[in-house]
This record gives sequence, structure tokens and C-alpha cells, in this order.
Amino acid sequence: MSLTLDPARLVRIQSWADRYTDEQKFPGMSVLIRQRGQEVFFANSGTRDLATGAEFERDTVARIYSMTKPITSLILMMLVEEGAIHLDAPLSRFLPAFNDMQALRPGATDIADTEACATPTLHQLLTHQSGLSYPFNPGILPEAMADLDLLFKPTSGTLAEQCSALANLPLALAPGHRWEYSVGIDVIGHVIEVITGQSLDHVFHTRVLDPLGMAHTGFAVPAKAVGRFASLYTPLAGDAMDLTASADESTSLRLFDDAQNSPFRETTCFSGGGGLIGTIDDYMAFAECLRLRGRGLISPSTADFMMANHLPGDIASLGPASFAEQPMDGMGFGIGGAVVIDPARSRVPSSIGDFSWGGMASTFFWIDRVHDVSVVLFTQLSPSSSYPARAELKALVHGALM
Repeated sequence: MSLTLDPARLVRIQSWADRYTDEQKFPGMSVLIRQRGQEVFFANSGTRDLATGAEFERDTVARIYSMTKPITSLILMMLVEEGAIHLDAPLSRFLPAFNDMQALRPGATDIADTEACATPTLHQLLTHQSGLSYPFNPGILPEAMADLDLLFKPTSGTLAEQCSALANLPLALAPGHRWEYSVGIDVIGHVIEVITGQSLDHVFHTRVLDPLGMAHTGFAVPAKAVGRFASLYTPLAGDAMDLTASADESTSLRLFDDAQNSPFRETTCFSGGGGLIGTIDDYMAFAECLRLRGRGLISPSTADFMMANHLPGDIASLGPASFAEQPMDGMGFGIGGAVVIDPARSRVPSSIGDFSWGGMASTFFWIDRVHDVSVVLFTQLSPSSSYPARAELKALVHGALM
């Protein structure tokens, strides 16, 4: 089996990680790389808890937040394959509370200034073209969502209750008119519950986590894993959920979510958009499933469909006003993840077709199907806009290609 990543150049990643943790920019981090199914590199650095000095080890359990989205999306594609649904179905077919939708009028200055609009489809929810939003985005709807705490947090009641509250608000804009990062895939999680008649937690385990051997991944931290659960830090003095903020040289790490008292220990809301915790090896099992075009969970044809660009161009061409976990220039979007369509315009060394996504705690993964490479980055720092670590890691990996 021919490998094309130079081990001598991959070692640079260790020095890069050590620099981030030595400078207290990240508390701790780990990087795992496979090529053609073979592990070619692993590095870890720093700590999972600054107070105790416990190392950020390979079996450290971390919050993966929005890296939950591709898994939820994969499960929905399983249901598509089984003929249970089709992607152009309106959301209201499964969640009637989303009938008779309203959207804010262009230029609206009040949440009540709305007009009738179409109900978003499942495809629009999966590709962030639904008109929904996130509380941390700018705008009238995000402000209303923030007031109601509609972020699908671990202890925010149930998934059904969060979706019900969301249905009482208008959309930020009519579906299909703009790309806006949103809670759409959280709503897809509840659609999955309705179709299967099972909790999303149960569906995740039976359809993905157990078949792939992801034994340390779930929506809540089990008691036996609390000792390996990392604390979450922020370099910001203010809101660690401010995903438009960047750290500056004078910042220091501040504890944001203590592992011992985290809401992830008492989860009631199974967030398909951001609720999973797990280990780096577990997530690599999922990444490898995608690299291997479904690995028996979905067909190769469906996997290719999922990782294709579903937008008419790149994200930037759709006029987004929201935060995104990826660059927008040169980046398309598939079912639950970003797709590189023009590496030069993205300004990050990449291969055409790279499929990826990240999480609020600065975690990241991508699959390079040109070079048969899967990469997973774990750390625990919010917001993910703090440092350009993802772009730097991609450059380091591409710099090791022979």
C-alpha cells in the first residue's frame, strides 16, 4: 500500500500543537491522521484541565458540537435510501407546527413585520437554505432566539420542546434565498425521531455509533468517563458563544464549562446539530466511514451524493450574513458538511471535493478523497473563530504530501 505523506514533515504538526499549548492559546489538543486506512500520525499536547494539569490524551472525551451535524445528516440519508422520506418533502409533513410559515419582510425592523412564505424542505434544512438561523448570528430572528434560549443546549428541555418553541417564530428570510448557518439540522434530528418513533439518542446508537464501534460517543458523559472529560475554555472575557470574535495577544484562557459540573452530564435535549461528546478515535471511525463511501451504512452512490456540492455556486455567492465553521469563498455545501470546489478561492491548501466540518470548541475534521486522507483535530476552546488553526493544519498536512 503506497502512502504519500512524509513522516518527517508530519512531525511539524507536533511542534505546531506544542506552540499553541505552550502559549496558552489552546489548553490541549490532539491530531489524528489516516491515509488509505492506515494511521500515519498522532500527536497530543497540553492538558484537558488546567487546574489539575491532566494531559489531553488520546482517550480524552471532548465536546464536538457541530461535528454532530454530518452524523445526523448521514442518518437522514439512511431513511432516504429506505424510501421513508424524500428530500423535497416539506418540514410540515413531519412537524405540523411548521405549517403556515411566515418570514421577516426584507428590511424588517421588528419580529412582527412578516409575510407568508413556503415551508422549508428537508433539503433546505440540511444545506442551511431554510431561512432558520442561530442565536449567535446577527439579525432580528437571532435576537428573538437568544431571548428564548433556542440553542438546543443539553439541558434545554427536550428536542421536541425546542422545535415547538422555534415554530412560533418567523423565519429570518424566505427559504431558498440565502445561505444562513442555522439550527436546521437540530430540527432534522426531531424529524428523525418522528419518522422512527425513537429518541435521537437511541437512533444514533443503533444506526451509527454501535455499528462503527464508537463506544465512547454519545449525548451525555457517562459516570465512568467523567475522569477523561475535558473542560472547555475561552480566550474571551465576554461570551464564549460569540462566534464572530477573535482572540488577541493579551488574552488568557478562562474556564467556561467545568468537566465535573458540565450540563453534558445531565443531557435531556438530544441536539442533532451540536450535542455529541466523544473521543478522537471514535470520530475518526466516522470520518473513515465517509472516506470509504458509506462503509455499509449507506451506499457508495448515496455517500457521493451527500459529499457533493448542493449549492448553485459557493457559499459566498449566496450572500450569507451569518457565521460559518468554514471559509465561504470557494466552498460549497453538501448534506451536512462543506465541500471544496475551488481551493485557490478558499485560500487554504485543499483538494477539490474535500468534505469537512468543525465545531464551536475548535474541533475539525476533513476527508480528502483525492489522497485518501482523513484528519481529525480535537481541542476544547470556544469560540472556534479564535485562531486560524484549521487552515494552518490543512497547510501542514498538504505540506507533507510527497
